Amino acid sequence: MSGQTKVHKTIREINDRIRKGQAVVLTAQEMVEAVKSMGKVKAAKEVDVVTTGTFSPMCSSGLLFNFGQPEPPMIKASKIWLNDVQAYGGLAAVDGYLGATEPAGDDPLNKVYPGRFKYGGGHVIEDLVKGKEVALRAMGYGTDCYPRKNLERTMVLDDFRTAVLLNPRNGYQNYNCAVNLGDKIIYTYMGPLKPRCANANYATSGALSPLFNDPHFQTIGLGTKIFLGGGTGWVIGAGTQHNSNPQRNERGIPLNPAGTLMVKGDLKNMQARYLRGMSILGYGCSLSVGLGIPIPVINENIAWFTGVSDEDIFLPIVDYGHDYPQGVAGNHGHVSYAQLRSGVIRIKGQDRETATVPVTSYVLSLEIAETLKQWILDQGFTLSEPQELILSE
Repeated sequence: MSGQTKVHKTIREINDRIRKGQAVVLTAQEMVEAVKSMGKVKAAKEVDVVTTGTFSPMCSSGLLFNFGQPEPPMIKASKIWLNDVQAYGGLAAVDGYLGATEPAGDDPLNKVYPGRFKYGGGHVIEDLVKGKEVALRAMGYGTDCYPRKNLERTMVLDDFRTAVLLNPRNGYQNYNCAVNLGDKIIYTYMGPLKPRCANANYATSGALSPLFNDPHFQTIGLGTKIFLGGGTGWVIGAGTQHNSNPQRNERGIPLNPAGTLMVKGDLKNMQARYLRGMSILGYGCSLSVGLGIPIPVINENIAWFTGVSDEDIFLPIVDYGHDYPQGVAGNHGHVSYAQLRSGVIRIKGQDRETATVPVTSYVLSLEIAETLKQWILDQGFTLSEPQELILSE
């Protein structure tokens, strides 16, 4: 990455072009060809914004809510359930936080009813966005100012005084290609993994994925405006487990799980198409989240990064049957995202091809990038200056 650049644009200048209807906006898929055909300098001059997208299970997600006081007497809710999914109530009188992976009932792995659909926090979030009623139940221990001890009511999303999708860790920058070299099937957050390397499950949307298009976080930080769940959201900093110093290839792309984002947005402005509760066999519940970030092409270095292709992105192969539970990764090499999208790969040391299985929807990821592009072109969705950049080396 060169220090001096020939192209210098500011976000303010790009926003001015957006407002005047003069901005050139490409999806990350389109930018790959633009950089190949024009080179990074000309592409930086011609293109103002590159839109990205991903739609994938993101377990570290949840809903921060305030359900409002009932008719007197009032309650200080220490325990809260929404559709029998327990939320965290240790905040304030009627505030709570519902985690996407919290299951309803006491059978999180479906051992009592194996194979049955498992309902959890992610499904509650989806139901609320769909306009469905949810049953709220709360318990308090009773105080002089909050004497009520029990509350039951039925609510829809608009009944909540506050409903904020607040996700501690979204948009992982690279992740594992999961295989199982053992002799029996195992059930993981990456989905079921068949024995003897029969399938390889993988995440991310490759060249469309937001953090592959700005791998050093030069334009993304606190206050970056984004597409979140079909509405407008915001980056509020690095996510949990953020790795600011990963191994990188010669193009600057991390070779192992790296950066993450903490994001928020108003759930009342979101769409169920881009927020879907997940029931993962033998593992539990999650939430698939639609996330898209516009990348301002401020110089040719950013143009070069947004021109990343599936052939440039390599995922580490991890044996979840042996390496993952022990926390010690074996040396199974890397595989390109392009190879994974082909449908089959060959794992080192294996005498047969392995079928690949995406847990990220490429179709919806591209739809998010294209929708964000249209928001900018048709609706004047402007970009925001990050107030603090996210640490990256």
